[in-house]
Amino acid sequence: MKGVKYIGISVVMLVCHSLWAQKFSVSTNAVGYLNLATLNAEVSYAVAQHWSVTAGVKYNPFTFKVSGRQVQNRQQAYSVGARFWPWHIYSGWWVAAKAQYQEYNSGGIFSVETEEGDRWGAGITAGYTYMVHPRLNLEFGLGLWAGMKRYTVYSCPSCGLTMDAGNKGFILPNDLIIGISYVF
Repeated sequence: MKGVKYIGISVVMLVCHSLWAQKFSVSTNAVGYLNLATLNAEVSYAVAQHWSVTAGVKYNPFTFKVSGRQVQNRQQAYSVGARFWPWHIYSGWWVAAKAQYQEYNSGGIFSVETEEGDRWGAGITAGYTYMVHPRLNLEFGLGLWAGMKRYTVYSCPSCGLTMDAGNKGFILPNDLIIGISYVF
């Protein structure tokens, strides 16, 4: 009688574990931190054998002084999207699409001009995920995004002299991924 009880509990635990196994992941992109310390995270949930949905955030509140010049790539960006995994979920090649919104203020990197504004659009990314351990992955990827932006360009970060303003389309690199992912 006790043996049947333990077998029943073991079967229930195994079924519950298989329902949650390899469903969620949390990742961060190391290259984002090289972009003037941009903090970033992405969560993912497997909805089917070859599909996962994602939500990501990037945040950079930092301003730096380099050679007496103010340098910044401040931003807050939010994205939602989906990844298609041709082989297995959270392993191997993948392609992704997402919608993204970004509020930004960047300048001093290539010139003293500073641009700030809002961008919204869609992006595509492709990459490869290498399984280091059943719960730990390395991710590599590259992507672009395009859309519309509402912007203002200033002649310097602190003077406030407006050089240009308006709305226009853009195509920008969005994701250069060398990241680490933890799979639950």
